[in-house]
Amino acid sequence: MKTFIRCWMLVLSFLILDGSQEIQANKISASTWLAMGPSLSGNNSSLINLVFESGFFFMNGDKTKNMPNDKKVKVLFYLQDGVEILDFAGPLEVFSYAGFDVSIVSKTKDPITAQGVLKIIPDYTIADAPAADILAFFGGNSGNAANDPAVIAWLKNAPTPEFYFSVCTGAFILGKAGFLDGLTVTTFHSSIEKLKEAVPKAKVLSNVRFVDNGKVITTAGISAGIDGALHLVEKIRGKNIAAETAKYMEYDKWVPEQGLILAKSGQ
Repeated sequence: MKTFIRCWMLVLSFLILDGSQEIQANKISASTWLAMGPSLSGNNSSLINLVFESGFFFMNGDKTKNMPNDKKVKVLFYLQDGVEILDFAGPLEVFSYAGFDVSIVSKTKDPITAQGVLKIIPDYTIADAPAADILAFFGGNSGNAANDPAVIAWLKNAPTPEFYFSVCTGAFILGKAGFLDGLTVTTFHSSIEKLKEAVPKAKVLSNVRFVDNGKVITTAGISAGIDGALHLVEKIRGKNIAAETAKYMEYDKWVPEQGLILAKSGQ
């Protein structure tokens, strides 16, 4: 019993001394706890593991239930030649720090040139891309993908992810595949009218950072992708993880739920 109480005192110390350490505490293994408290080792290891797990359940009680918290979230970024760098690089930073497994897919494995300066080698082609929890599309020459029958056929026939995510004019790719029909969406500010014409069955909004329909999240242009990605992290892993990610990135502009949220869970 004394060991149990001492373990809980260690848990509570994380909360009292620095609430911001909640997320980093998630990365501490049971063996590290033993090192922090040598007197608690030995035959009490199973009890320590019990308190270790229950303590973190208490600290992270705001986590969502879209995916199990121990599941590695698989993300596929479809990139086309000419893609806008910040469109994908911002969300890439967000998802990577949040612990998601991000890979790049393109039509072929030929090098992609982003904005004429950055060379990217895809991990997969549309012929061998694995299933993903999040399929993401980005602006910058997005017509290259939206008007390619092979790419749209792949998108339509790919295993259904938990979420579809687009930044900027990446929405045109989802729209061409029919995934925006009947939804409220957004895109790059100068492409609002063009998206209305391209996807007449969607309600296209301007002056909004992102729109969350539950399963489909579209964002405005360029830097807005960071806000949409942080929102998606919040949906999957909880507000604490999203806040810690924004803090790490020194993205003090982030305001939780500042976009239009029409549904909280994937539908």
